[in-house]
Amino acid sequence: MLQAVGSGLFSPAPPGAAPAARVRVTGLEVFRIPVNRRGAWVLVRVSTSQGLTGIGDASHGYPDERTIQLVRQFFEVLRGRSVFEIEWLRQRVQEETNRHRRPAVVALSALEQCLFDIQGKALGVPCSALFGGRLRDKVRTYANINRATEERTPAGFAGLAERAVQAGFDAIKLAPFDGMPRTGSAAEIERFTRLGIECAAAVRKVIGPDRDLLIDVHNTMNLERGLELARRLEPLNLFWLEEVTRPLVDLAAINRAARMPTAGGESIHGVKGFYPYIAAGAVDIVMPDVKYCGGMLELKKISVLAEAAGLLCSPHGPASPVGNLAAAHVSATLPNFQILEFAFGEAPWRAELVEPAEVVAGGYQALADRPGLGAVLSEAALRKHGTPV
Repeated sequence: MLQAVGSGLFSPAPPGAAPAARVRVTGLEVFRIPVNRRGAWVLVRVSTSQGLTGIGDASHGYPDERTIQLVRQFFEVLRGRSVFEIEWLRQRVQEETNRHRRPAVVALSALEQCLFDIQGKALGVPCSALFGGRLRDKVRTYANINRATEERTPAGFAGLAERAVQAGFDAIKLAPFDGMPRTGSAAEIERFTRLGIECAAAVRKVIGPDRDLLIDVHNTMNLERGLELARRLEPLNLFWLEEVTRPLVDLAAINRAARMPTAGGESIHGVKGFYPYIAAGAVDIVMPDVKYCGGMLELKKISVLAEAAGLLCSPHGPASPVGNLAAAHVSATLPNFQILEFAFGEAPWRAELVEPAEVVAGGYQALADRPGLGAVLSEAALRKHGTPV
């Protein structure tokens, strides 16, 4: 039996300590950390009867206020329960997640991350051990430069891509078609399309032919334009083409025609949501987001569903260091894992938000053998950048 000590490390528990299964949920803290024009990170910390704490990411539920309200509501359901009753909690709030959708799913996912973090600490094992054990000690990551690129031009994207390469990343993603009008003249749509292709080409030129280029379309195309876009992007030798359009039948048609791999599914909730997506042949690579899909357990379930269909799993998640840790621990256990998203360039103090500081080097996120998620929130960083809510 192990217990927490003040430094956040672990030592043998004294005689008579309560068994891990008796660790009960007792307290909740929520922090909002402004990041940039795209919003804030919302982080959750749960405390227990045995002095253990766990952290989770409730970011990007939109609106944050609603997500935070639902975190508090679900916590009251959880208060006093064992930290091992995750499936019970998921079933208990299922009606609320069905009704309120994304804000509720993100709230539940954050609490679930906290519980798995605490479970690992109570048992003295990293969270990856709770999901079948590691197949790898580090996970490959790609730099999503889209959220941090303010100048939405070929030069703007290329400049940040160059910084990402200098930071050691060998895979870069951008979404150069953001802002494309849903309706408009053929000439206007072509102008936006051509600009997006030019942005992608500029990034390819900067990163060179041997690094991987990922393009996210954010569902801005219809079937006809999507098919044409896939053809026009062929010379760029993409690692994948992501979320070209929304209707499943059209997405599947584009997947069949495209000469590059296709990816998607970032906003889908649960195995029930992913089943028709996978069955339709919509993509080659599924991208469950640990916040949006329903949590760490649901991410594992979705990856198994994809594995059965012969598909790869590349978790979505331009999130905080906490969300990335949660996704990385599950990713380390997946036979069909491919690559994990990393939001590059959003905040220069990002790594300092957790202790030990986040380390992503050479395009890989290493996982330590520390119990739970392997990190705690930095009190100094919370005081400097965050606000309790």
